[in-house]
Amino acid sequence: MCGIFGVIGSKNAFIDIYKGLKMIQHRGQDTCGIVTFSNKFNIKLAEGLVTNSFDENDINKLDGHAGIGHVRYPTIGKGGIENAQPVYTNTPYGITMAHNGNVVNYFSLKKRLIEDYHRYINSEVDVQIILNVFAYYLSLEKKFTFESLCGCVEKVFDEVNGSYSVIAYIAGQGFLAFRDPVGYRPLVFGSDGEKYAFSSESVSLESIGIENFEDVNPGEVIFITDKGKINRKIVRKSDHKACIFEWVYFARPDSIIDGIDVYNARYRLGEKLAEVLKDRKNEFDVVIPVPDTSRTAALALSTKLDLPYREGLIKNRYIGRTFIMPGQKKRIDAVREKLHPIKIELKNKRVLLVDDSIVRGNTSKSIVKLVREAGAKEVHFAVYSPPLKFPCYFGIDIQKTDEFIANKTTFEKIANEIGADSLTYLPLEKLIEGVGIKRKDFCTSCFSGKYDIPLDQKDIDDIKKDRTNSF
Repeated sequence: MCGIFGVIGSKNAFIDIYKGLKMIQHRGQDTCGIVTFSNKFNIKLAEGLVTNSFDENDINKLDGHAGIGHVRYPTIGKGGIENAQPVYTNTPYGITMAHNGNVVNYFSLKKRLIEDYHRYINSEVDVQIILNVFAYYLSLEKKFTFESLCGCVEKVFDEVNGSYSVIAYIAGQGFLAFRDPVGYRPLVFGSDGEKYAFSSESVSLESIGIENFEDVNPGEVIFITDKGKINRKIVRKSDHKACIFEWVYFARPDSIIDGIDVYNARYRLGEKLAEVLKDRKNEFDVVIPVPDTSRTAALALSTKLDLPYREGLIKNRYIGRTFIMPGQKKRIDAVREKLHPIKIELKNKRVLLVDDSIVRGNTSKSIVKLVREAGAKEVHFAVYSPPLKFPCYFGIDIQKTDEFIANKTTFEKIANEIGADSLTYLPLEKLIEGVGIKRKDFCTSCFSGKYDIPLDQKDIDDIKKDRTNSF
């Protein structure tokens, strides 16, 4: 999972991109980068957060009418500035590109690009594969047209296996965006009548004054020329399988993704969780969310069960999201720094904690311990998603089956392991019902083990080896 933002036709692309990236900082906090174009590419890559990496001095250094930006959460390649996006190639034309997703056949395709296509791959980040496949086929085209661009993107669809929402700027030509045929990762775009902008989430577009927006369709190519002409074409149709975890955890609650309001989806998930717990409502004195993501669901659950809702855990806003921190030790260490209890809301009470998910169990264990030490009489744990049991190869950095606590033991024993008096999960069918008010087809592979595209075992083994070596 990463965040992308791009704009063309802007009076100041850097300011628009900077604003847009700040709104999707939650999607990646390892590195960030901005590239703008003003007769040449202007680029700045940095480690850490957007607000710490750019300042007023960059307004002149990164001038231009168009550009793209990125915030990274590593899934292929190590963290650090050497694998920051956007990336760049100078042939043909000069192309800069960024993406959100995960290229499953990264290692096998990288080998072929080097040996057969004679392309130079200058970092370990997987968007390099998308960029170099696209650039190779574009270099074979005799004339630059929208149809030739579509043909090159079709070649990407043919050769690149995985999830990818892509934005790119081609020097002297225009802005390109496309989404993989399955549509795993979100991509929205809109216009204020002057500039066009693209982002992983709608909230970024609203931050720069764009109120009218829509989704880039799965398999769709959009190209906007430097003169402002927009071209659109769906070059490959497939069953849309958006990642359901976007609504569970990744996306901001004030975003709309694939026509589904994230806040309302999480509220419905809280109501679905209340249905599961309705016969046990007398076992709880208070509902406490694990901030921030679970607040909406916890509020819905408390309302449905007529139980008090309280903010019993206060989040340090300067600590990042623990789920997307690289390395288990960092995640555990961050819990104490991130959360602090309000003892008056917890002492001598039977607490129902609500969270979005449990992966390895260590974070949940630390939170339960924190609440008990604050004086809670009982601590019950409820999760508004099903047990995570299977690796994700499409943008979440959980790629080993033995990472999941749900695969190691029974739910009762998981409750004991995390120190809770009870543990409740939301069944998969209720998750789909809660999110899918407008549609019922999602990627649920991390919950169900059912993958919607063919996966080669060697590619899977290569990814697992890479992630082992990255920590």
